Amino acid sequence: MHNIRLLALDMDGTVLNENKEITPRTRASLAAAAGRGVELVPATGRLAGGVPAAFLALPGVRYIIASNGATVVERATGRVLAELPFDLAQALALYELLRGFDCMLGVFIGGRGYAMACGGGDADEYTPPNLRAYIRGSRTVVPDLRPVLESDPAHVEKYTVLYRDTATRDAARTAVAAAFPDVELTMSLGCNLEFNAHGVNKGRALAELTRQLGLAPAEVMACGDSGNDLAMIRFAGVGVAMGNADAAVKAAARYIAPDNEHDGVAAAVERFVLGAAGASACRETRHAAKEGLG
Repeated sequence: MHNIRLLALDMDGTVLNENKEITPRTRASLAAAAGRGVELVPATGRLAGGVPAAFLALPGVRYIIASNGATVVERATGRVLAELPFDLAQALALYELLRGFDCMLGVFIGGRGYAMACGGGDADEYTPPNLRAYIRGSRTVVPDLRPVLESDPAHVEKYTVLYRDTATRDAARTAVAAAFPDVELTMSLGCNLEFNAHGVNKGRALAELTRQLGLAPAEVMACGDSGNDLAMIRFAGVGVAMGNADAAVKAAARYIAPDNEHDGVAAAVERFVLGAAGASACRETRHAAKEGLG
């Protein structure tokens, strides 16, 4: 059994099933880990305030990595332990490019979410049904994001963009890559793009949090499924990809768990934190050194 002292957990597609629920088995495994003193850290593309209440109700949730690593927040006090925002000039230039595509363009600023429809319609037209409640509850819709950006220029955390189709998404991705090659570009859904400042990702935020807590990477397990989870999976001593993860995430992970519809997080926690040998369906990737899964 590994000496895991911190679990860094993506939410959507990882801890949460497709109905945006935490299953009883997953909840029980995380509570048991917390009972052993393990830190439970949501590491999400969401705002800090968008972490599901069901996860926050678990014991041991003291810190939140939000906005793909742009902020690390101490939950009890709201104190920001790390903040890695955009430079305002780049944020404004990126905004002008992104608004030229048919999309629901969102921005996270100082822990708050804003959105504007760049192609007409409303947010529901761009949003998967299982995310509509979260989007409605976490965005203030405005006619123009520029005044919002200029009102709080030091805390622009992340752009999050939803497209009607993959063709528009891919055209936007190509345009941004050409104009802003240093911007961190990731995806967490089929028709979305997410942008952070250069060098900002969940892995960097996780490294900073563990440094402040005095933990080594070997004491960390990270679980995820999408491109915005790659950096933290590479950082963690035990990097776990969900069975539903992107191919690149599986290639980077040390282990692959069942998918998020079949308690993949619970399987990983049971095996690597709780020591339930033989109870987990996690398998080691061919890239990792063999340790014997029992």
